[in-house]
Amino acid sequence: MSGSDSIRPYTESEIIMTAVRIVAPFVLTYGLFITFHGADSPGGGFQGGALIGVVVFMLAFAFGIAPTREWVGSGLMTALAAGGVIVFVSVGLGTLALGGKFLEYGLYEPFLGPDATKWGMEAIEIGGVAAIVSGVIMALFFLTAAGYASQGGEDV
Repeated sequence: MSGSDSIRPYTESEIIMTAVRIVAPFVLTYGLFITFHGADSPGGGFQGGALIGVVVFMLAFAFGIAPTREWVGSGLMTALAAGGVIVFVSVGLGTLALGGKFLEYGLYEPFLGPDATKWGMEAIEIGGVAAIVSGVIMALFFLTAAGYASQGGEDV
């Protein structure tokens, strides 16, 4: 890339920033609503996690990708994705430890009562899938926005 082909710097738009400030809390709330109703109604962890990740996209488009990346931090994205996997695997391995099959929620009845299947599904939807999806979507967005460059900083 030559100096004359440089990318235009990010410029703020008061209209977009104001719109995102107003809309983002509602999108986040709706994403959480979809996530928490995943086992009882249409929607679930994947759709809710995607909406939660979209809130970060909106913030990045309004306030800049680099500042949003610094604000969110790679630790949060890693924690969401890894924590979701840990929850998912823990629920499944717990049933194996109780002598059943992977994710055989009924084995949790002595501990959780007759709603063990519901609570097991909720744990997978909320603590597992939603966290994994939101963490991975945010990470992929920031990786894609950073572009593809080699270790030396030159474009590949």
